[in-house]
Amino acid sequence: MLGREQAVGNDRIDKAMIHLLKSSRISLLILFALMAGAFAGIAHADTPEPGVRAVGDPPPTPTTPQAAPTPGFLTSPGGSPEAPAPPAGPSEPPLPPHPTPEQRLAGLTLEQRVGQLFMVAAKADGSDAGTVADLLNNHVGNIYLAGRSQAGLAATASVVAKLKAAISPAASRGLPLSVATDQEGGSVQVLRGPGFEPIPAALDQGNSNPDQLRADARQWGSELLQAGVNVDLAPVLDTVPSPEFAPSNKPIGTFKREYGFIPATVTEHGNAMAAGLRDAGVAPVAKHFPGMGRVRLNTDVSTNVHDTETSRTDPYLMPFKAAIDGGLRWVMISNAYYDKIDPDHAAPFSSEIMRTMLRTDAGFTGIIVSDDLCNAVQLSPWSVGDRATNFISAGGTMVLCADTASVPAMYAQVLQRAQADPDFRKSVDAAALTVLQVKAGK
Repeated sequence: MLGREQAVGNDRIDKAMIHLLKSSRISLLILFALMAGAFAGIAHADTPEPGVRAVGDPPPTPTTPQAAPTPGFLTSPGGSPEAPAPPAGPSEPPLPPHPTPEQRLAGLTLEQRVGQLFMVAAKADGSDAGTVADLLNNHVGNIYLAGRSQAGLAATASVVAKLKAAISPAASRGLPLSVATDQEGGSVQVLRGPGFEPIPAALDQGNSNPDQLRADARQWGSELLQAGVNVDLAPVLDTVPSPEFAPSNKPIGTFKREYGFIPATVTEHGNAMAAGLRDAGVAPVAKHFPGMGRVRLNTDVSTNVHDTETSRTDPYLMPFKAAIDGGLRWVMISNAYYDKIDPDHAAPFSSEIMRTMLRTDAGFTGIIVSDDLCNAVQLSPWSVGDRATNFISAGGTMVLCADTASVPAMYAQVLQRAQADPDFRKSVDAAALTVLQVKAGK
């Protein structure tokens, strides 16, 4: 197109010059007019057609107002997070063949580091897979299968495989996805159906031989691993004081989630469960530090839940300490208050509980994961963003959230604070490194 217009212009110029030489009466003004017209045609050929953007041009200004996206998340026109496009500019430098966690951390953007600090709910039946995939492509690095599924092992494996396949390498930088679920036993067994054995309640497990329980747990863990689940949010290491008190202990005793009524029994059987899961290649999560066996109300559905007895050196801490000494790498924090430890802060916001008791007293170096910070009524006085930043500031590693709709706001607040507050940025970097170390098997 451009070549043809140039040829026409040149031809006009040639003819005009010949005519001028033959007849001196032709005005120079006509010649100049012909030359201007020719060059105007050439210039027009380099102008993009209406509606077509040239490379490097800014996008057109929208004619209708658009909702502001949540900072840190890409947003579709409908307002929901969408997978990010590959980053512009030069490609990221390749990692060495066997990168250390420190090298992996150095290769992550701040957005990717923050994403590793979140574990979000994914419906076990896969019905919200699109929403969860969007979160994963906005750097969220961990999920847990929630709700209840009777679909069986093969169907669950398909749900997990589809979620993993949807993750953009640019979003994850190749980091493995931690996939968890609540497979405690009894009334708390998320995954059932063909391929998943029914698991007895923890109180019934506590009546079995510890060696047999370990063998059983290895089988249950093997089923999880085949389904693509590599973290089990179990065992419960809370000690309920007595069978008589158990019905009044709404979160644990009411559902027979305790392994027994003295710390020694809980230690022996709870850690047999943990050992069997580890034998199968699944990471166990000890919960709910520093113990929920003495409270009456359930933090999921009640406010002002307090433990008035547990102390920093309490014998009920023994099951947790034994698990940590045995190499366990995940501990979940309770959402209750502990009046004899830190009466002014709920446990997920208490540096006394996480930094002093877990890190210093117990020598724990792994992942401190929260209980649900999104739907817990106990935490309703705080915004979801404050819950996330308070948890990380106090020494927490990974925010667990049961409400996918709350994740963008939580993520954005953590990211913004990390960008503005150097001390908080150090907490984020330290937590991200801990996650990478655990994912690397360290």
